[in-house]
Amino acid sequence: MDKKQIEEMIDLAIRQLDYSYAPYSHFHVGAALLAKNGTYYTGCNIENAAYGSTMCAERNAIANMITNGENEIIKLVCVDSKGNVGSPCGACREYMMQLSKNSKDIEILKNIDTKEIVKLEELIPDWWGKGRV
Repeated sequence: MDKKQIEEMIDLAIRQLDYSYAPYSHFHVGAALLAKNGTYYTGCNIENAAYGSTMCAERNAIANMITNGENEIIKLVCVDSKGNVGSPCGACREYMMQLSKNSKDIEILKNIDTKEIVKLEELIPDWWGKGRV
């Protein structure tokens, strides 16, 4: 990941924390992703008492990207209200993996201090749909 892009994405994700709706867990998350076309898309988590209706920040950012005509993610950053980066949950990993043939190569920020990244395929190596997308 380009360090300037990482810093910009961290800043965008942090700004999303102000929009997070987490009245039950009080765990606020902001996300920023970089699409293949070079555009940044953001999202925040939105909780609901009917837990299945809750939306993670990552999926919110992805929905923002898709509704704007894009479908390929290059990089993803998720930040919580304590300033920690988070790894996408299993549902978000699955959601991202099914977007395109290149999804396995999505770079996800793993450590905010060292700027270490991990590729999505490393987080979901035995994905059940391998070869189907």
